[in-house]
Amino acid sequence: MFEKIDQIFVTLKHLVLGYVPEALQPLVSAVLSVTLILAVFPGIFAIVTIFERKGIGRIQNRYGPNRVGIPFTKIRLCGFGQFIPDGIKSLTKEDIVPRAADKVVHFLAPIVMLIPVLLAYAVLPFGRNMTVADFDAGLLFFFAVGGAVEISVFMAGWSSRNKYSLLGAMRAIAQMVSYEIPLILSAVTVVMIVGSLKLVDIVAAQNHYSFGIAHWYVFTPWGLVGCILFFIASLAESNRSPFDLPEAESEIIAGYFTEYSGFKFALFFLGEYLGMFAIIGLGITLFLGGWTSPVSFLTWIPSYVWFVTKMIAIVFVFIWIRATLPRLRMDQLMNLAWKLMLPLALINIVVAGIWHFMGSDWQRWLVCAAIIFGAYIVLGRGLMQHQKLGKRTYRYAE
Repeated sequence: MFEKIDQIFVTLKHLVLGYVPEALQPLVSAVLSVTLILAVFPGIFAIVTIFERKGIGRIQNRYGPNRVGIPFTKIRLCGFGQFIPDGIKSLTKEDIVPRAADKVVHFLAPIVMLIPVLLAYAVLPFGRNMTVADFDAGLLFFFAVGGAVEISVFMAGWSSRNKYSLLGAMRAIAQMVSYEIPLILSAVTVVMIVGSLKLVDIVAAQNHYSFGIAHWYVFTPWGLVGCILFFIASLAESNRSPFDLPEAESEIIAGYFTEYSGFKFALFFLGEYLGMFAIIGLGITLFLGGWTSPVSFLTWIPSYVWFVTKMIAIVFVFIWIRATLPRLRMDQLMNLAWKLMLPLALINIVVAGIWHFMGSDWQRWLVCAAIIFGAYIVLGRGLMQHQKLGKRTYRYAE
């Protein structure tokens, strides 16, 4: 019975395809998969915006949305329907385009951002046998389409004919390029161990248990460091705090989408959140076992439930970080990427090679952990030696 529940979406898809002519089955299969993605993840985006506002309000001891309820339900005047008026406002708000702007490029920029993000979902294994496009170079495809986001950011900043937009675009591109390097290098360690770029194979390699505990790569020294590096880089790639400098309101208004309003701005907003979900999904696949259960006695829970649960849990960590950490300066952001994360990611690749060739005894745990810890201490001291940090004093308003 549990197997049928786990494969219910796959079974329904095959049932529908049974009524379609064989020549049209690949096309209909792709349409069904895309429709499900377009229905589920924008829905998660709408719900997450509410929990983010209410969660940050609770953490910072202030009000979040508390007026708009959900119609025709018992949930009245509690803020959980706030995404409905927000969506209506975005659809009906006036679309203002600067007179000097390149109107064609200005119009295409949010579309160019959204399409690559949606393409990235095609290779993510959301559950057992639940991958839209299961091909050998899935990880390479994910990073390749993700690189198109920088193009959309540049299009938005350049076409607006606005200095603030251009500065925001340049800042965003510099940040994205800088943090893409440790992001990709942290994923290289997994490819070295598994020997495949296929995301389904990466999940299958972690779908084993010893003493009831899963063989997730995050439970290894190189996997833990790779996961942390990937997590930090994904924050920067998603323009999340404390790496939200491209749209720093106190410095450059709203960054590369300063001159965007209405539904175009909503597309940028949607693209950023869907990109965040996609990169979190990739991190789950690489280091947290994808759709697998952390313990063997819970494998009866459907695989897609595990995937979504892990994703939502990490999203809440992102919200927690946004509510607590202040924004970095630009020099701090670049120093972190090039002076700490990049060398540590390169050393972690060496550690993964040592892990692979040292066998399976306890000595490799000791050696790999010692190398990583030593590298972190040396790099951290080198990064902080020129910093003049005084004693921090806290003052509270009366």
